[in-house]
Amino acid sequence: MEKRSKVVLPALLEKMQQRVPITMVTCYDYPMAYLVEQAGVDIVLVGDSLGMTVLGYESTLPVTMEDMIRHAQAVRRGTPNAFLIGDMPYMTYQVCVQDAVRNAGRFMAEAGCDGVKLEGGAEMADRVQAIACAGIPIMGHLGLTPQSTSALGGFKVQGKDATRARHIVDDARALEQAGAFSILLEMVPDRVAGLITGRAGVPIISLGSGPQAHGQLLIFHDMFGLYPRFKPKMAKVFGNAGEVILNGLRQYIRSRSAVA
Repeated sequence: MEKRSKVVLPALLEKMQQRVPITMVTCYDYPMAYLVEQAGVDIVLVGDSLGMTVLGYESTLPVTMEDMIRHAQAVRRGTPNAFLIGDMPYMTYQVCVQDAVRNAGRFMAEAGCDGVKLEGGAEMADRVQAIACAGIPIMGHLGLTPQSTSALGGFKVQGKDATRARHIVDDARALEQAGAFSILLEMVPDRVAGLITGRAGVPIISLGSGPQAHGQLLIFHDMFGLYPRFKPKMAKVFGNAGEVILNGLRQYIRSRSAVA
């Protein structure tokens, strides 16, 4: 495979303007990052979802900055050319602006990330603005925000009623005005996502929010059947690697039993 050019923000904006779909996946380790690089994915998110998919927690809340930095470093080594985003874990940006900028800077300095992502709308606009003013590209995250599932009532579609839909639309505008280079919409109704996309001047990425956004984010472990606890309704399986691995392990055990 011919070595590709480094993905940079102007290239992502050009794709948005030319209506070329932006590709984005989560990734958490070097071997998978290497495959993502060979495939040529545009954006790679080292998501705090690694708390569930890799570390086995029940939620994303126990994940620390140290966890995120270590995994982001591994992913950067595997995919030097994707636009790499570090996910700001729980309570690393909510307390104050200074914490937010400091921890965003750690992703850039220690892991070689190209940007960061945080959850929340207008209430996080000051964090977004401060991080952007520090020269760090920042992606917003609206809709189903996993760090706030307790307040949202669980993992379910957000913005189905008119009031909540308007709130999400207003939040998207606030994040863009604060300096977000992109916004992720998770489990938002197609119509709401389409409205935000049509008005936005930055790339809008959909995670279970319909096809009208400028790009789609897929969770790596959902794509390949590697997360055993549950399968989100929105997840499309592109290959059941989990089943292949399980069958291989069983075959190994049978082969050893035959020798004995």
